[in-house]
Amino acid sequence: MLFNSYVFMLAFLPLTLIVYFVLSRLPERIPLNKLFLIAASFVFYGYNNPSYVPIILASILVNYALSQLMLGSEKKALRLPLMLLGLALNLGVLFYFKYHDFFAENINLAFGTKFSLYHLALPLGISFFTFQQLSYVIDSYQRTVPRYNILDYALFVTFFPQLVAGPIVLHSEIVPQFADAKNRRFSFDNFAPGLYAFALGLFKKVIIADTFGIAVEAGFSAAQHLNTLEAWLIAVGYTLQLYFDFSGYCDIATGVGLMFNIKIPLNFNSPYKSLNIREFWQRWHMTLSRFLTTYIYFPLGGNRKGTLRTYVNLMIVFLASGLWHGAGWLFLLWGLMHGAASALYRLFKKPYDRMPKAIQWAATFLFVVIAWVFFRATSMAEATGLLSSMFSLNFGPVRESIVSAFELPGGILSRFNLIIMGAWYVLSLFSCVFLSNTYEKTMSFKPTLINAFMTVALILYVTLSLSNVSVFLYFNF
Repeated sequence: MLFNSYVFMLAFLPLTLIVYFVLSRLPERIPLNKLFLIAASFVFYGYNNPSYVPIILASILVNYALSQLMLGSEKKALRLPLMLLGLALNLGVLFYFKYHDFFAENINLAFGTKFSLYHLALPLGISFFTFQQLSYVIDSYQRTVPRYNILDYALFVTFFPQLVAGPIVLHSEIVPQFADAKNRRFSFDNFAPGLYAFALGLFKKVIIADTFGIAVEAGFSAAQHLNTLEAWLIAVGYTLQLYFDFSGYCDIATGVGLMFNIKIPLNFNSPYKSLNIREFWQRWHMTLSRFLTTYIYFPLGGNRKGTLRTYVNLMIVFLASGLWHGAGWLFLLWGLMHGAASALYRLFKKPYDRMPKAIQWAATFLFVVIAWVFFRATSMAEATGLLSSMFSLNFGPVRESIVSAFELPGGILSRFNLIIMGAWYVLSLFSCVFLSNTYEKTMSFKPTLINAFMTVALILYVTLSLSNVSVFLYFNF
């Protein structure tokens, strides 16, 4: 089920909130509220494809059983094979659905083998709930987690605001909040900022990201035939589309979580304000960075084994990040680019940090824009074609298929479409760099009449604009 759909906005969310808080008034020894929320999360997850439900259900049961066995054993020698089995099962399922065809196809090309390609549909959120459970399995091996009951564990995995596209939460960030008695009661102090964040997230996705998406789709379909201005518009357009799409999802997840009195960890903190690539990854998909740092970078030695080893560890982490985002050479190249940029920043940190902040920001943003081209492209030819056009100095008019994406409803002021398009880019980039983000706004939120009016107006406007429901970009990962 999509957040940006009538069925979610007008039926699923209000009904789930009402029933959950009604059931929460029952004695705590009868956890019907948790049972209901788990069932609702399964409905949310399997709404468009019920065949996904047995996959996540089996994953929950197997990982919970392995974790309980490890937590019940004091002998590390007995826990180790269970942990390795958990790693093998989780990564094996992820490999089967997400990476089998990529590796099989490349092995066939390299060695002339004939491994079959399955062309499997990727189950929604499998990368997210797999990594989330992997962290619990590994921590169970180290015996640093409590022994939760099956309901708490299932709710930790399936809580629907963060189920499909993150953040990748830790058990300690979610389970204790559901156990807190005061969170069992409806709270206007949480609901009001939650609804505000929900409205802003919907606006970012439906109005801003999807508008840029129309232009980006038109541009990439003709990537090798664009002039320089068009190519830059498309590259920066995708940079903004992805920002508002993922930022919008994170805002919605945070907002819906707050409506249930659950504070979901920050996952997106104005990354385009970054002055260097290290800061970018401290702000973009923060929980993925945390997972890769905790479970790959540190076990490899981090920065404790010399400069060369540090750079190697960085490259491994960013290659893993690229592969996590998708099974393709362009994702690996994108990860390699960010790994190389991170290594170079460490190498030249002192002179770089002495440059004017405006130059640091411009260098970081330019690199991010160029790297996103490889992330978005469907082939190397498409990526290199767009990059070639960006630096060819072949200027010309902007084609109608790009400009028309920003046309006002009903063709109002159509003669000014170029100016309107320019305003979209300038205002969107300005908001990314200079305005407070939604998390900061919700932390200082006050239920004023102006905020109430803005929340209602945004939700109404988005509801009336839902002519074509589009999937969040991170659903593909």
